Amino acid sequence: MGKRVAVILGSPDPGSFCRALADEYVTSAEKAGHEVRYFRLGEIDFDPVLRHGYNQRQELEPGLLDIKEAISWAEHLVLVYPVWWGSMPAIMKGMFDRIFLPGYAFKYRKNSQLWDKLLKGRSAHVFATMDTPPWYFNLVYRAPAHNQMRRTILEFTGIKPVKITSFGPVRYASDEKRSGWLKQAARFAEK
Repeated sequence: MGKRVAVILGSPDPGSFCRALADEYVTSAEKAGHEVRYFRLGEIDFDPVLRHGYNQRQELEPGLLDIKEAISWAEHLVLVYPVWWGSMPAIMKGMFDRIFLPGYAFKYRKNSQLWDKLLKGRSAHVFATMDTPPWYFNLVYRAPAHNQMRRTILEFTGIKPVKITSFGPVRYASDEKRSGWLKQAARFAEK
């Protein structure tokens, strides 16, 4: 029996290698019998800025409401994005800022420094592309984008396990190398 999978593409560039990875994942997951909901953030009209922090409610645009509902529905999340300046693109961060709010993704406990993780029961797989060699990104930079995504967003809200696969350096990768990465994404999708 297939899983319910929400795929979120965080690259705003429709011609990016991230788009190719996400498309390949979706096609392969559907062929394997998984039910997939696919979102391309670059095609969704929303304000990525949480204008008043947690102090004032900011209504979600229809596209964000659809993503929120898909996250609630999903058993597994797949996030695909490029690493820019050691982090995810602003559009991806804006989606998290707007959707992963107290009362939905987590809940602070009264008179406590602890919180309840409201998105438990889901796993995630992150596909991150970069122009930095992954070994250098991990060893020298200490993987800031991966730590942010795994620890301070997904696991903070109860999503685990979180698997992260890095592809890079993409900039000078041969067609053969890129084809191999697409096949790798397809194999993950089949599981």
